[in-house]
Amino acid sequence: MKFQPTERIKALPPYIFVELNRKKRVLIDAGHDVIELGIGDPERPTYRFIVDRLKQAAEDPANHRYMLLYGCPGFRRQAAEFFEQRYGVTLEPNTEILTLIGSKEGIGHLPPAVVNPGRGVLVPNPGYPAYRATTLFADGVPHDLPLSEERGWLPDLEAVPADVARNTVLMYLNYPNNPTGACASLEFFERALAFARKHEIILAHDAAYNEMYFGEERPPSILQLPGAKDIAIEFHSTSKTFNMTGWRIAFAAGNKDVLAALGKIKSNIDSGQFAAVQEAGIAAYAGFDRPELHESRAMYHERAKVMAAGLREAGFRAAEPRATFYVWAGVPSGYNSTSAANKLLEEAHVVGVPGHGFGTMGEGYIRFAVTVDLDRTRTALKRIKALKW
Repeated sequence: MKFQPTERIKALPPYIFVELNRKKRVLIDAGHDVIELGIGDPERPTYRFIVDRLKQAAEDPANHRYMLLYGCPGFRRQAAEFFEQRYGVTLEPNTEILTLIGSKEGIGHLPPAVVNPGRGVLVPNPGYPAYRATTLFADGVPHDLPLSEERGWLPDLEAVPADVARNTVLMYLNYPNNPTGACASLEFFERALAFARKHEIILAHDAAYNEMYFGEERPPSILQLPGAKDIAIEFHSTSKTFNMTGWRIAFAAGNKDVLAALGKIKSNIDSGQFAAVQEAGIAAYAGFDRPELHESRAMYHERAKVMAAGLREAGFRAAEPRATFYVWAGVPSGYNSTSAANKLLEEAHVVGVPGHGFGTMGEGYIRFAVTVDLDRTRTALKRIKALKW
């Protein structure tokens, strides 16, 4: 029998990071020193206070069993306490918080829970590729929500065509933004909520980078706004904030009916995250304001400043981000995303992600993750500056 993938699989674009990793491995196998500035994976280990909590929890036989849908009550209570302390928002742990096996898993299971075939989903462009891919998994119709440098990478919601708005049931937002590093204010979220209410659209805000901010101004939660829980949910993750990308522990918060639908999908697909990992998540969110976190933000800020300044010297158009650990850079004149990224990889042995991998509006840009130390960052910049652009 000759295997034929489904039409929805055929509709998926290639996942840009898989191809980048393949090209990188070829160079490494040939003996080259490749500097990885592509994938957003912190190079520093998970904080000791979290690892210690995992070790302790893993020794308890009570944690060796299925956790099922709602999992460890302590994790949901801690998530609610975090929301109260960080945002001044009160959440009911049993109905307004849902434990996830990483926020990507929750994002992936949301469209099958709320989007019927043929209905529309507004997807940021450029944006995290999972929003578009998982819409296609649900046989939904992704509609671009264009983001541009001229508008500070915020969408013009008034420009959404009326027929698109009528057919849309779900809208994704993501601030602080991947890949651009842009931030959004509560005033913007007010406009987004008003738009969603007017058109009866579920608003899903991906806040995975909310604790990776620079300076004293902390990014807000959309759930801080009155009535937001009537129509919105928000994803929070330990992955980047606490150097826990491989641990896969996160939560969604907000509208209880949407979370119940998402939970129903999950209950038929997974059996919950290992309880010891949820205990580690409790330690993480209890320590969200510890000195280690402040030091980490300062470290990423310094790297981002050095990276953006060095790229500008090399002929890129690069602004210092306000949050995340990404520098979003316009490529030198005469290049597109692919040709510039290929030149970086093949001639400088530096990995950056071509902007078109985040959508058509990302063409002309490259995303650099500042997830190597300053010495390696400066080495990468030295190589980039030595190229003839």
